[in-house]
Amino acid sequence: MRAEVRHQLKQDRFSKVTFEAAGRTFDWSVAHKNKLIIFSIVALVLLAAVIGGWFYLSQQDQKASLQLGQALRTLNTPLRSPGTPAEPDLPSFTSSTERGTQARRQFQAIVENYPHTRSAEFARYFLGLTAADLGDNSAAVHELQSVASSRNDDLAGLAKFALASVYRNQHNDKGAMDLYNTLISRPTTTVSKAAAQLELAATYEADGQPREARRVYQQVQKDNPANSAAAQLATEKLRALK
Repeated sequence: MRAEVRHQLKQDRFSKVTFEAAGRTFDWSVAHKNKLIIFSIVALVLLAAVIGGWFYLSQQDQKASLQLGQALRTLNTPLRSPGTPAEPDLPSFTSSTERGTQARRQFQAIVENYPHTRSAEFARYFLGLTAADLGDNSAAVHELQSVASSRNDDLAGLAKFALASVYRNQHNDKGAMDLYNTLISRPTTTVSKAAAQLELAATYEADGQPREARRVYQQVQKDNPANSAAAQLATEKLRALK
């Protein structure tokens, strides 16, 4: 019985303390009613802003995605022979320069109008590619360097791979080699280790370092099955290497 009494007393004390705390909370709520209402309104406004921001960005990304698709179609539009008239229902361009210039404008518009969307990152990557194709290497480097630091590893890998090619065109072989070595140590789904190795070896060849090129080609043979495309290409390169 004593145990039951002690237990009941504990329960009563607990209930008393709980109700007293609840009472004090109620009293404070009554005294600060207007403040609570204001805080609640602010919280609701902030929540609405977050939801509205997400909805806005989602809509923006959809619009940017549609425009990205249009720009990519432009980039893949066929060229017509010089002197051949354009067909009304079949888009075409007279030269790769004309096509690249049009696509570049479209990619640039996406970057400027929808800067915080995922599509804008891809547009910036293609903006770098089209700039390089048009011979504007400084613009290509600027855009591709920006994408190379993306949190999207696959897209960043593509940008580094393309940037290395631009560096080679600028005779910056060391910059290209550094990027290829980075991709070799941290390959991505879009740029395999073998792809980076083959380009690194080709860069060594162009730079007059046949011994280093041979070493990399032999490593590709070692790392890949003999019947793989990478190993076969490495074998062909080794045979041609002086």
